[in-house]
Amino acid sequence: MPASRRLKVVVAGSGWHFLSGISYYTCRLSNAFEERFEVSAILMRRLLPARLYPGRARVGQELSDLRYAESVPVFDGVDWWALPSLARAVAFLRERQPDVLVLQWWTGAVLHSYLVLAAAARRLGIRVVVEFHEVQDTGELRHRWAARYVRAAIRPLLSRTSGVVVHSAFDRDALAAAYDLDGVPAEIALHGPFDHHAAGAARVPGPDGVVRLLYFGTIRPYKGLEDLIEAFPALGPGYHLTVVGETWEGWTLPAELIAASPARDRITFVNRYVPDTEVNAYFAAADAVVLPYRRSSASGPLHIAMSHGLPVVVTSVGGLVEAAGPYSGTVFVPPGEPAALVAGITGAAGLTGRRHADPSSWDRTLEAYERLFARIGVGQESVTSSNQTLPLLSPDLR
Repeated sequence: MPASRRLKVVVAGSGWHFLSGISYYTCRLSNAFEERFEVSAILMRRLLPARLYPGRARVGQELSDLRYAESVPVFDGVDWWALPSLARAVAFLRERQPDVLVLQWWTGAVLHSYLVLAAAARRLGIRVVVEFHEVQDTGELRHRWAARYVRAAIRPLLSRTSGVVVHSAFDRDALAAAYDLDGVPAEIALHGPFDHHAAGAARVPGPDGVVRLLYFGTIRPYKGLEDLIEAFPALGPGYHLTVVGETWEGWTLPAELIAASPARDRITFVNRYVPDTEVNAYFAAADAVVLPYRRSSASGPLHIAMSHGLPVVVTSVGGLVEAAGPYSGTVFVPPGEPAALVAGITGAAGLTGRRHADPSSWDRTLEAYERLFARIGVGQESVTSSNQTLPLLSPDLR
């Protein structure tokens, strides 16, 4: 009887050079996988020419304290011009010989690299799973050529895919509407906690009678920050707002509204991407977090807020309803309605002063992946050790 071995998984996703929420997610997922599987990671290092990146001023800076577990081999990484980095990534994949390759999808900038990795995986008999963080980046959708490229080139990727993972039923339905998955199995894996930011963070008391609000995250057209700035003066002198975020896509309207706001003296504006060393301080000094998105599939700031146990006023859009619904500190409001934000924030003030339990769990994420692996014919019982040098699974020929 052959001895059983751990399932082998390679996760491909965003690296640290072009730091984003997906960089953190790729690392956290890989480290969570390590508890049950033998895990390696392939990082997308330079996503595109730096001059085209909205956060170009910080590209390559060391802003994150998060690290991969020592037991997780990491290839860092693949560059947009492909050679020689992509060939080396394929060699890394061949060396690791995983049972499953998990591709993190968030931008069309990685599509050509993923096509090569998926084709190599298919030749090696490795199953391919794609985890969708959204169907397509909203900034890319604004450029017709980028949208057309993704819609055309993603089909060969999906044809090599054995299964997909999404963060919500909303995303599952949106994905099915955008692309014909032709019966490809899908599993919902709710976003795991971003509690690495909350570790050891002590609450910082504020002035008596003042509710300190925090908006945290990139400033983009779909984030709805302008709705919050419009609503804020109606809250009165008992509220202070801190806005922390880097402007993307030239979306300067919120900054202009802050400068002209009649409540400008009660707004602190930190218009940059803050490093991990500063993140805890902003959340520790907040009484509630406000996320007035116009649309969203998932939100890193939401999960940071829940890890800190803070009340969250969040719009009832996309996958956020499922992500924040079980959280006792959630106050939902409709999108694009400043008056509703005022009412929601007033209601959230009554939830301050206590820590709310974060319902998210990486164990639950892993269970969803294990269900999908079983559905596509990969499981602990199917990966027994032997003298074979090739994987026991046959290639996905669809």
